[in-house]
Amino acid sequence: MNAVITSPWLAAIATLGIIAAYEGWLNIAQRLAPGRLARTAHASLREDWFAAISAQPGSEILAVQTLRNSLMSATMTASTAVLGLMGALSLTAPTLHATLGEAVTGTAAWPHVTPRLAMELVLLCLLFASLVASVMAVRYYNHAGFIGGMPVGAPQRQRWAAAGSAYVRKAGLLYSWGLRQLMLLVPVVAFVLHPLAGVVGALLVVAALLHFDRFSAGE
Repeated sequence: MNAVITSPWLAAIATLGIIAAYEGWLNIAQRLAPGRLARTAHASLREDWFAAISAQPGSEILAVQTLRNSLMSATMTASTAVLGLMGALSLTAPTLHATLGEAVTGTAAWPHVTPRLAMELVLLCLLFASLVASVMAVRYYNHAGFIGGMPVGAPQRQRWAAAGSAYVRKAGLLYSWGLRQLMLLVPVVAFVLHPLAGVVGALLVVAALLHFDRFSAGE
């Protein structure tokens, strides 16, 4: 009986543990060999792009168009995250209200948190984090667009060149984080459908991220 009761919690821990272990390994790998990871390599690519576009007179329109496309992509990610957050809140709110209500009214000493409710809260956190990252990416792309639209030879452009390079780097990283958090929703949603499906989903997502996070100039 105890094994049956605790198995959903074990599945939840395994689901989140697989993701956390991979993210921890990725952070270590990024410090040891940053050039072999797509996140770092693409961040350098965006900086090199801004430096090249800033050295070419007449490229202001191209710079603005490119940054506008990136801004729209980040906007779509933010819209997806906020729609998902609203939908998840509408589904989770009744259960969360009932659970917290038991503790507030004194009918239960502690809120009765089930594995499903815990994973639903993780779902909300991931959606909120994706929304924040995507909105901040929009912000930085917007600022970089103003800088990229300045005439290349203008002294104001030279004064803001370092900030523009930093903004496109930050915007790209935030955009990638927003997308990543949406991908991490897969095992969480799978767990809500069935606890063991969450473990399988975590393994599949890690396998996909392992491919996407690797960078090779020859591929």
